[in-house]
Amino acid sequence: MKVVKFGGSSLADAGQIRKIIDIVKADSDRRLIVVSAPGKRDPDDTKVTDLLITLGETVLAQRSFDQELAAVVTRYADIQQALKLTPTVVAEIEEDLRSRIRNRSSHDAQFMDTIKAAGEDSHAKVVALAFAAQGISARYVNPKAAGLLLSDDFGNAQVLPESFERLACLREMEEIVIFPGFFGYTLQGDIATFPRGGSDITGAILAAAVKADVYENFTDVDSVYAMDPRLVDDPPSIDILTYREMRELAYAGFGVFHDEAIVPVIHANVPICIKNTNRPEAPGTLIVPQRRYEHGEVTGIASAGGFSAISLSKYMMNREVGFGRRLLQIVEEEDLSFEHAPSGIDNMSVIIKSEPFTDEKERRVLARIQEELEPDELSVEHGLSLIMIVGEGMRYAVGIAAKACEALSQAGVNIELINQGSSETSIMFGVKEVDRKKAVQALGRALF
Repeated sequence: MKVVKFGGSSLADAGQIRKIIDIVKADSDRRLIVVSAPGKRDPDDTKVTDLLITLGETVLAQRSFDQELAAVVTRYADIQQALKLTPTVVAEIEEDLRSRIRNRSSHDAQFMDTIKAAGEDSHAKVVALAFAAQGISARYVNPKAAGLLLSDDFGNAQVLPESFERLACLREMEEIVIFPGFFGYTLQGDIATFPRGGSDITGAILAAAVKADVYENFTDVDSVYAMDPRLVDDPPSIDILTYREMRELAYAGFGVFHDEAIVPVIHANVPICIKNTNRPEAPGTLIVPQRRYEHGEVTGIASAGGFSAISLSKYMMNREVGFGRRLLQIVEEEDLSFEHAPSGIDNMSVIIKSEPFTDEKERRVLARIQEELEPDELSVEHGLSLIMIVGEGMRYAVGIAAKACEALSQAGVNIELINQGSSETSIMFGVKEVDRKKAVQALGRALF
């Protein structure tokens, strides 16, 4: 049995939906299909999820939302008309959206989750009808009915352990199951969503629950590339990589797969295959628990912008028991999660994402650090990019970091931070955002 997830670009219009029907028909093992909301039809288009976010924000601002609602409904109407489906489905989608607005929660984050989830939920119903129109026995299944239970951390929910046993019954269904991605329900019955890109997570949860033979994730590229094609021309493709490598690369900026989606399949030992909806015959990239690799081999180089560094120095810091814990506790109490925390005997830095680190939070964090830890020096640096060099073959290899540092030096890129994980499968460099592209290109030339 295969669990198959199709991303937004794979479901953007009627033509793409016809392709996914052909893909499912071509392999009888493809029986559990996870769908995203419609993505962009062209570079200037808007994703349905973004249209829904605009709708939700307009409602919360107590402004007229007819135009925003119509923009969402029109996208589904275009698909319905092109596929020659019953027009009643569009009326049902509009009424469902209006009902979500009428019955909105007083909890703004929960309301936004309810609105955002309508993208996947509505599209799963449309896709199920499209399969039926082709004479294929397919059935829309609602996550609540199936038993997908999530925490009530709205917008950033996590699956509850009891979900896996409940969802296992999907394996026994005779029809092809069309399952909406991205959202589930709390124990109180409220809709909650994963982070953006969370349909990958839904697919991974279902693959683990039904003990699938493989989890196929269809997107708009032939494979995972060793570097971002937007930064590097013709990067090498990756045929096979491990769960650990994919999680490191996805976390550090590889947008082809959500880093949190690796976790459910790790525990169930389900391999993942990244494939292209537009070229399903291409082998894609296989993600497995273990693989053979060459000593010193680098698998990929990922990068992401939008980071800040809180740096402090204090003589004899190493003698203060609990200093690092107290610093991280301040960060935690301001509802910030840290990405890295490189340190020396008298200095320490905490790397965090810039977006939640507002000016107000920055003032509070710095004031608390100054008062509670009494550092000799304290500073914040914004506009950082993190670059991650990843590869299981880097373990115990001599000279990888030296090659990387030499390449950055020759490219005129200053290293602001450097950190290597205890697993020795990744090396992180922090550079100025303006140097990100130049840095990735230099590392690619040196390491590939």
